[in-house]
Amino acid sequence: MSEADAIDRLDEPLTVERIAADLRELGVEAGDALLVHSSLSALGWVAGGAPAAVDALMGVVTPEGTIAMPTHSTQYTDPAVWESPPVPDDWEDVIRTERPAYRPEVTPTRGMGAIPECFRTYPEVRRSRHPTYSFAAWGRDAEAIVADHSYDHGMGESSPLAEVYDRDGTILMLGTDHDTNTSLHLAEHRADREQGVSTQTAPVLDADGEREMISFEQLEYDAGDFAEVGRDFEKDYPDAVTEGQVGAADAKLVSQREIVDYGAAWFEENRE
Repeated sequence: MSEADAIDRLDEPLTVERIAADLRELGVEAGDALLVHSSLSALGWVAGGAPAAVDALMGVVTPEGTIAMPTHSTQYTDPAVWESPPVPDDWEDVIRTERPAYRPEVTPTRGMGAIPECFRTYPEVRRSRHPTYSFAAWGRDAEAIVADHSYDHGMGESSPLAEVYDRDGTILMLGTDHDTNTSLHLAEHRADREQGVSTQTAPVLDADGEREMISFEQLEYDAGDFAEVGRDFEKDYPDAVTEGQVGAADAKLVSQREIVDYGAAWFEENRE
């Protein structure tokens, strides 16, 4: 979406105050544990850009609550499987051996959008150590949510997603939908069915600050049916979803615990 399109979607610039008011109207409250998925462009033209959205979220949730966002860096996945775009075969080994170590404070997100990329840079935000599937968090439980993020199965039982689940958190979708709902990856882990596992490698910093290559196991995640899961969930559990508008964006609050439990059962029944 162009900047001109964003301007056309609103009758006035979207400000911190207006975003905050819309979030409160949607049902976001001080003290919430909130897992945020977002599209800045979907909000319309925002005065100040991504920091305005982050400031509004923090102002509404307050330090007594917790905000978490996926801050994935898929530039650290295996280049052999890259498709958007693929790289030449003879580049792959160079990429694997020469890319700098993943560093939570420095490494940018990829494909996550402007809001999480901005959020991860805020002084009191903490980011987890996983080189491809990191999460960043701010507020009361931020450190607890990101501290023990396992390298193995980065969206499974020892992940920030599970920490949000344990706190009965809420998913906030700002201009996004279930096709990018990372909590359904936790549901993939919890589904009682055969699933493929691969071994990945990535460079990180060791305890002495030196670059080292690590290997870790990863479920072969598949988000191809997440939109269908979300549609079925909203039909079967309408009380677990609140819909509204934040700026020009369609927005939703979704019970993370309920959709993870539902998703696990859905995968068992519907995936081959």
